[in-house]
Amino acid sequence: MTTHTQLFVNLPVKNLDRAVAFYTQLGYSFNPNFTDENATSMILGENLFAMLVVEPYFQTFTKKSLVDAKTHAQTLLAVPVADRAAVDALVDKAIAAGATAHEPKDYGFMYQRAYDDLDGHTWEVFYMDPSAIPGEAQQ
Repeated sequence: MTTHTQLFVNLPVKNLDRAVAFYTQLGYSFNPNFTDENATSMILGENLFAMLVVEPYFQTFTKKSLVDAKTHAQTLLAVPVADRAAVDALVDKAIAAGATAHEPKDYGFMYQRAYDDLDGHTWEVFYMDPSAIPGEAQQ
């Protein structure tokens, strides 16, 4: 089985300062050792990072055309939180900071709200109750 000890997701952004200000309002912090005028490392959790990279610099890492995340989806970033209240709290902060909200989804065992950040990247914030998953043995 293949496993990894860290995850770095690279996201192109139009304006790094604006993106940092947005995510700071959501409570995220940044590693100054991996921050300059081209990029910053946003800390999502232990060994989990989102590299916010200005578009011209991001383009140096790939020959592919960049996707406009406001009109096209390349990925959905799903992040778990501790409970339903934490889902609402984080997404409400994102909306207050300028994000565009999606309709909430309640699957019984999972509650999810999503938002598009200032660059159009979709973040799905969710809480999953393993004891409520259909077909799972009750503990």
